[in-house]
Amino acid sequence: MVDGGTERRDPRDDAALMHAHTAGDPDAFAEVVRRHRDRLWAVALRTIGDRDEAADALQDALLSAYRTADRFRGDAAVTTWLHRIVVNACLDRMRRRHARPTVPLPEVDRTVAPSVDRDTALVVHAALGQLPPDQRAALVLVDLQGYPVADAARVLGVAEGTVKSRCARGRARLAVLLGHLRDPDPAGERNPVGQGDVPSRTGNASGATRVGKEGGK
Repeated sequence: MVDGGTERRDPRDDAALMHAHTAGDPDAFAEVVRRHRDRLWAVALRTIGDRDEAADALQDALLSAYRTADRFRGDAAVTTWLHRIVVNACLDRMRRRHARPTVPLPEVDRTVAPSVDRDTALVVHAALGQLPPDQRAALVLVDLQGYPVADAARVLGVAEGTVKSRCARGRARLAVLLGHLRDPDPAGERNPVGQGDVPSRTGNASGATRVGKEGGK
């Protein structure tokens, strides 16, 4: 609603809006989505890596949340509940296709790593796309979204130790993948003898394994 050119914000918190939605308020759920849609979209896109697939997964998740809102008991924050539904929708979609996700991004999402250049960001996206879905989801939440491990565990519905293990395995795999993607000629065939030693770019891979903020480790 607009008053004098200023949009009015609903003063109710997320939990109150969810209860209002289940009680028949036609605007309550839309307000919840408005508050959290940007982060939900970021999680979907980074988990799947394809914009069309991410949009479909997010739509599926929000429709599921709308229909099953009466199951929300307040045991966790509304945003945690929504993120769990979105991540599960993404993982289900990826597994149904029996294929690892790819990242055909025409442009770089600058929110991933603003300090790196376009080529580096694309390399990181490509490497993430080759991780197993469970490892990728954990890294997206912890390293890219900045969730503490405890919060990521609640979103994924697993133990904190499982999240730590998936992140550790994912980062180790990323180090290898980033090395191959950055230097497709690891044996040095393009460095003829007598022209000096050319440092391998794979030496920086281990430093790039944490692809974003290290939340809660």
